[in-house]
Amino acid sequence: MNGTTGSTSTTAHASTTANASPADPRVLVVGSGPTGLLLAGDLAAAGVPVTVLEKRPHGISNLSRAFVLHARTLEQLDARGLAEDLEAVGRPLDRLRLFGRLTVDLAALPSRFNHLLVLPQYEVEKVLERRALEAGADFRYETEVTGLTQDADGVTVAAGGPGGRARTLRAGYVVGTDGMRSAVRDAIGLPFPGRSVIRSVVLADVRLAEEPPALLTVNAVGDAFAFLAPFGDGYHRVIGWHRGRNVPDGEPLDLAEVKEITRLALGRDYGMHDARWLSRFHSDERQVPAYRSGRVFLAGDAAHVHTPAGGQGMNTGLQDAANLSWKLAAVVSGHAGPELLDSYQAERHPVGRAVLRSSGGIVRLAMAKRPWTLAARAALTAFLGAVGPARREVAGRITGVGFRYPAPRGAHRLTGTRVPDVALAGGGRLHEALRGGRFVLITPEPYEGGRGDRLAVAHWAGERRVTVLVRPDGYVAWAADSAGPAEIGAAVTAHVGG
Repeated sequence: MNGTTGSTSTTAHASTTANASPADPRVLVVGSGPTGLLLAGDLAAAGVPVTVLEKRPHGISNLSRAFVLHARTLEQLDARGLAEDLEAVGRPLDRLRLFGRLTVDLAALPSRFNHLLVLPQYEVEKVLERRALEAGADFRYETEVTGLTQDADGVTVAAGGPGGRARTLRAGYVVGTDGMRSAVRDAIGLPFPGRSVIRSVVLADVRLAEEPPALLTVNAVGDAFAFLAPFGDGYHRVIGWHRGRNVPDGEPLDLAEVKEITRLALGRDYGMHDARWLSRFHSDERQVPAYRSGRVFLAGDAAHVHTPAGGQGMNTGLQDAANLSWKLAAVVSGHAGPELLDSYQAERHPVGRAVLRSSGGIVRLAMAKRPWTLAARAALTAFLGAVGPARREVAGRITGVGFRYPAPRGAHRLTGTRVPDVALAGGGRLHEALRGGRFVLITPEPYEGGRGDRLAVAHWAGERRVTVLVRPDGYVAWAADSAGPAEIGAAVTAHVGG
């Protein structure tokens, strides 16, 4: 199924039939959360006609669970000129506490964003939505996917529009970014194996009479876990869980229960009052086996879900979008063959699997209760506290800067690695050169093969001799310790296109 252009179909009911026309989008993005918004903005900025389908009415919801942007995501946003706006409204935190005693120092990260940024998901969505609209993405709200069929030339999507009106849309490719209960994933018949890890997690937005001592307050004691994060508008989000309170999601929730769990986990409830929202949910660990089925792709929570530990959920989805968007744009515009799209599965599925393992491991160790699990946590905490390389590995995994993508056999050692925001000759930096979805060739020697809005040529600010071709998502596509114009030209043709 992965990497093939076969035929996938579901029963689809529609009152009209749509044929491809100049007005049809080349890509349909289903879901307007952060992952879908970044993807749509990238495609529209690259000149690819893109339509976003969202089953909800238009509006940015404050009912989000994500509150953290990590370094690698901030780097991706900086390469789109968006990080500065978000840094202005968020609050940086240079330390991440795990298991109560272990502190991960983010100030040592090899990134200009050597911190995590605390801000609610809706602030990220505002910035991404504005960018997508300005770039020309078409949004259709109150439109829910009910089925799809695909063939060698494209995908036909059946949807219910406002007022229950049925319609069909035709596109070259479809990307499902429509969350854990993805209609796109169901339509292509892919399973979502995994299990519920934590049941009856409580959520509340509350005012506090006392300000917590830390920007992010999190702890687990015995059977209770609690997390506090500020919205920035006078309210705090509370996420809590008690091992002994295993009830259905629909069970009524009141502020007294939230306060009790918080007191058990944090030692006090900080005078919680005026709850404006209360809810329950359960936290699953699941991953779809294939991120691609023919012309249909899955990203974000439609492809993987995991516990909130480490704040990696929204970040992983945004990085999925950054990986897929430039590849779709290159294929749709004819600058690359469709085989490039196979690399999305090869590169992002292992990252999703690693995030499931790390976030799940954090939760299990944080909630350790049996003597042997407590001993394992104590041993791991002591090891990480004493061994710098291991601690840096943990920080790199949680923040995303430590991941690299697979490289072909015999490739240069840098191929597939992330390139930091290096300084370039003339006073610029890499993230600025990447803006516009371009490749960037960084070379110590003159090279006249720039290709307009698809390839920028830059030179190292220092004395480095290696030549690297950086992909639009900031990873090395090709590198050589020394290369002449002919070798560079061949690499550019192979990766950037003619």
